[in-house]
Amino acid sequence: MVTILAVCCALLAAVVGYVLSTFLALFLRQARSPLRNLNGPASPSFFMGNLREMHDMENNNLVARWENQFGSTFVYRGFVGGHRLMTTDPAAVSHIMGRAYDYTKPEFVRDSLASMASGREGLLTVEGEVHRRQVGVANPAFSTTHIRTLSPFFWVKAAQLRNMWLSIVDASSSDKQDGVRIDILHWLNRATLDVIGDAGFGYRFNSLSATAGSSEGETELAHAFSVIFSAARQFRIISVLQAWFPVLRKIHRNSTAMKEAHASIGAIGLSLIRERQSAVVSTEFAIPTGIGSAAGAEPQKAFEGRDLLSVLIRSNLSTEPSQRLSLSETLCQIATFITAGHETTSTALTWTLYALARAPDIQSRLREQLKAISVDSSDPSKPPAPEHLDVILSCTYLDYVVREALRLHAPVTSTMRVASADDVIPVSKPFYDRHGSVRTSIHVKKGDIITIPIQAMNKNTEVWGDDAAEFRPERWARQKSAGPPGLWANMLTFGNGNSTYGTRACIGFRFAINEIKIFLFVLVRDIEFLMDESIEIEKKVNVVARPWVKSEPDMGNQMPLYLRRVPP
Repeated sequence: MVTILAVCCALLAAVVGYVLSTFLALFLRQARSPLRNLNGPASPSFFMGNLREMHDMENNNLVARWENQFGSTFVYRGFVGGHRLMTTDPAAVSHIMGRAYDYTKPEFVRDSLASMASGREGLLTVEGEVHRRQVGVANPAFSTTHIRTLSPFFWVKAAQLRNMWLSIVDASSSDKQDGVRIDILHWLNRATLDVIGDAGFGYRFNSLSATAGSSEGETELAHAFSVIFSAARQFRIISVLQAWFPVLRKIHRNSTAMKEAHASIGAIGLSLIRERQSAVVSTEFAIPTGIGSAAGAEPQKAFEGRDLLSVLIRSNLSTEPSQRLSLSETLCQIATFITAGHETTSTALTWTLYALARAPDIQSRLREQLKAISVDSSDPSKPPAPEHLDVILSCTYLDYVVREALRLHAPVTSTMRVASADDVIPVSKPFYDRHGSVRTSIHVKKGDIITIPIQAMNKNTEVWGDDAAEFRPERWARQKSAGPPGLWANMLTFGNGNSTYGTRACIGFRFAINEIKIFLFVLVRDIEFLMDESIEIEKKVNVVARPWVKSEPDMGNQMPLYLRRVPP
């Protein structure tokens, strides 16, 4: 009994010592940080700082209010009162985002992404030279030329979704004139998962074909990712604590289900890699039925594997041996493709259709432009010839609509970085610190955390004008952003465009843009999207900004729009 008591006391002392030492190190670092001299909002909570109110910042214009009060550069409080820098200053953001290997993702962010199936060795989580090496191998799979060859994959799933929605509309007993209520987020999640399976690594998720509203009929891999994404959507206090107490990162909600999900992903991923490696070596690969260089093309005997994994493996084998991806790194890329390319794209499509539903005149103009494009296909479910797909992707007004939707509704609304060394960050205009002194730069110490509010920058009136909060695609006919050099359309939705000192920009941005454009072309031509203005839609942000009906919280994330068939 005495021995057991002694062991318990020793364990308790160790835990208390660990907690106290962690808090002491945290307080000492905060006391030395030059960020403590900057202005910022009051902290409503000692333990949580401003984190709770920031969790809802896309609905309460929090960043805009803070900017009006403190300027473009200020600090907010994190866990236990820690000072965190937030800036929308273009020069500062360019400096931080353009030096991706000096300003890396914080360890707790990478740990969170790794737990979402992308693994410790995927493009989302690695840093520095490892990231540079992986990007070098992966680049051929994401080149402009190759991504254009994937358009038939996008078309097939977009057409399947269109047909399913029209079947629901036609079968409904409600007034067709008012439209039929459909949760488009649910269906777009399924469709984009199928796309990344087919175009990403030649795997059939069968998510759209599964029984509506359930997981019945879904594959093992689809179910595994469903478990992981569901857990990732929950905002929990433990997530905040894990940022500062690494030992707590071993704790995962529904750990048994999570372990089983990760095991399934690993086993199936290895099988897919082995199949693709064998196909590359033997040069015998047939394009999946219905996916060809033109509508109705026959599978070819010569190796023409166009999915991202096949191209990645070919690139890897042709790379200098010392620069190649290991088997475990390649496995992590499969999960990364799904994690980064599934829910972000479905969310972007959802918000785009929402914006069009709220602006019927813009939707009508877009439909008119799309209907004027000939697709030269007797079967609308089969992809047209490549030259017709290229015309679709080059449609000017479609491009304006996609740019404007991704500006107003960036799927990832903010990004976080940590300084890997002491630094002086330039600013485009001076600002006042909390002592009233004028600052012409921002001093940070190693370990200081920085938040870049992507969505707030995309709506900044100084950059985009007084109508920055409005959905107005026509602005892109003349718009030239004065913001930092974004990867696409000079905005930060896909990350920074300056890669001189290393970039963490989205390598798959062309994949996402082309997928969104093809889906919009197929859907908007035949379906009219309507909005019930009495329904208040909010954004709930956890990794990505998902829609949420304020009056129906028990329904979880959803985007109910009313759909009706466009008259012939």
